Amino acid sequence: MGVAGANLKSHDVFIAGMAGLLAGAGSMALGEWLSVQSSRELYSHQIKIEKEELERNPAEEQEELALIYQAKGLSESRARELSAAIMTTEQNSILDTLAREELGIDPQELGGSAYVAAFTSFFLFALGALFPLLPFAFLSGSNAVYISMGVSAIALFLVGSAITLMTGRNIFYSGTRQVIIGLAAAVITYGIGKLIGVTVGG
Repeated sequence: MGVAGANLKSHDVFIAGMAGLLAGAGSMALGEWLSVQSSRELYSHQIKIEKEELERNPAEEQEELALIYQAKGLSESRARELSAAIMTTEQNSILDTLAREELGIDPQELGGSAYVAAFTSFFLFALGALFPLLPFAFLSGSNAVYISMGVSAIALFLVGSAITLMTGRNIFYSGTRQVIIGLAAAVITYGIGKLIGVTVGG
């Protein structure tokens, strides 16, 4: 919308939009990969520390586990009995339990795959960016701008409606709010592009 506001040809708007789509999707994917990978490395490090503590002082780890089970509602005697039983199993099983109960980490998942997260982020960003961009591939001038905003409004409403599955809010309220915020951002961006286009173009 910012490029369209600068009064460039639809072909130029589409090319610039595609460049922005790929750059934005790539940036989101790389950021997501780095975030998830950093979390995985942090979790692995925490589990490593837990393993060292288990080898160095198993009695202390057993006591910590008993306190965790007490905090979850078990009686002191039952919590101590359960933690003692767990400490008699294989070390990998003990470490798995400690990671889940004490650290809140699933050792098998470690927060999920960084590559899956990156691909998902790239795909969703690119899919969302296509809605306002496609009209400029077939139309020009004001028609392309209006159709782009119309298609974007529909997509925004659908996204807002889908969010209600998690929030429980009214579909019309959430959808409309998403449309208003999204279109407000588009109008502001268009206005900035218009201002820059006039300034640079003289």
